[in-house]
Amino acid sequence: MTGRLRSLSLALSFAARTVLDDPAWLMLNAVQRAPSRLRPVLGRPARWLERRVSQEKDPAGAASLRAAWARGDASAVVDAVATSRAAARVQARVTEQVELLRARSAPAHPRSSASAPREPLRVHHHLTNSLPHTLSGYTQRSHSVLTAQRRAGIELSVSTRLGYPATIGVPLAPGSDTVDAIRYERLVPWTFQPDHRKRLASEVDLLCARITAAGSQIVQTTTPWTTGEAGRLAAARLGLPWVHEVRGLPEETWAASHETVERRDAAMQSTRYRLIRDKETELAATADAVITLSATMRGELISRGVDADRIAVIANSVDVDTLAGLPDPSGARSSLGLPPDRPLVGSVGSLVGYEGLDTTLRAVAMLRSRGLDVGALIVGDGVARPDLLRLVSSLGLQGVAHLPGRVNRATAARYVAALDVVAVPRRADRVTRLVTPLKPVEAMAVGRPVVVSDLPALREVTTTTEGPNAALVASAGDPREWADRLEEILRDPVLRDRLVSAGHLIANDRTWVRAAGTYRKVYDNCLVSARSL
Repeated sequence: MTGRLRSLSLALSFAARTVLDDPAWLMLNAVQRAPSRLRPVLGRPARWLERRVSQEKDPAGAASLRAAWARGDASAVVDAVATSRAAARVQARVTEQVELLRARSAPAHPRSSASAPREPLRVHHHLTNSLPHTLSGYTQRSHSVLTAQRRAGIELSVSTRLGYPATIGVPLAPGSDTVDAIRYERLVPWTFQPDHRKRLASEVDLLCARITAAGSQIVQTTTPWTTGEAGRLAAARLGLPWVHEVRGLPEETWAASHETVERRDAAMQSTRYRLIRDKETELAATADAVITLSATMRGELISRGVDADRIAVIANSVDVDTLAGLPDPSGARSSLGLPPDRPLVGSVGSLVGYEGLDTTLRAVAMLRSRGLDVGALIVGDGVARPDLLRLVSSLGLQGVAHLPGRVNRATAARYVAALDVVAVPRRADRVTRLVTPLKPVEAMAVGRPVVVSDLPALREVTTTTEGPNAALVASAGDPREWADRLEEILRDPVLRDRLVSAGHLIANDRTWVRAAGTYRKVYDNCLVSARSL
């Protein structure tokens, strides 16, 4: 009960402060976080408000300063003379973030509490978000890693970032959630602290208390930098080794979120981009050990000056036994209320611009124009979903394109099984060239053929060490080429079977059981190294 009261108190204090300081921002964010079924109702007033805000003429007004930060122009915000209370608040919040991004770590901390490897090994994981409140590739990987480590005999304690999940609109969340025997503990203060510096200090205090209570020997964090910095400071205070997992490149993800090529290019030249990149690099360079997802990512970190000997690659993996029991596509479609006899292509995951999901819809429209009775299935939620729904209408795909929105984990796996071909049409951004997603490996474990964009990270994740590739590739953003590749698989059962067989080789080699063994080696090496300091 105390946890729920804390979450409610935090949510109310946040809303009250924001209503006074910046009600327009609060409404826009409330619409973005609203359930997908409510967005069509809220969308029109929100768009009206957004137009009103964007028309602000005062270059030092709140909307103008927020727009400058969204573009990445930190100087325009920090150096402005704010003309209103709301503008002063925006300026203060951005200035605080800039200060934290520019701050550099103190010299290496003494490992006063470090111990030799012992049984049971106790590890504390500090995460950005988690199941059951967020379903994404990040939370699925986290849960799979934790489950595999627990089965391998590692004793775990787990926390999520300060205020989560109240900060994503779950005001009555409990103090912890247990999913498949993994307990996710929430770090929730009673009131909202707007100052980013004080918020980080509060997160470190709460995190240290949890780590100490659990008797953890190692602290592990993940990107983004806000999560990593809290874990680093907590480990330093407690004198414990710190392992940092680089799952993505947040500055690249931020740049890729801009709508046009020109804006994305401008974002990559901005101060904000450089600040985030430098902070993410610093965290990786100062961690006792670094874990990342692919050889492509490892090469990127090495190019930034991170010691190659401290980087371990633990690829996105699968629990083959869990996924093996799913039905065939027709049976899965029947169980989901979808037409069982119409082949479906698509994917399950976050609906964001750089995933390139409009390419899937355009390719399906082309296939139908060629006489193939094929449909699209795109499962998940995100900022791109409204545009995808409008594209469905403009392409005339009503009734054959299915976008059911956010679903739970078990249902998500069944939707993967309902696909005849899994499409991963990621846009050709820098982030998609470097970061490997989870969905191709899951598809291969389920026994579905895969088509991916011709990008280095996707080629790596779908290539076997021996034998042929486990996927067909198509140029990013080329619907006609995508339609050709999809048609090849749909019309050629021999090709389909070859891809599925190659995919099984990859999935069987990339299991979470093996991954848990690699994590254990990283942890043991950290403890041995810490004892020698």
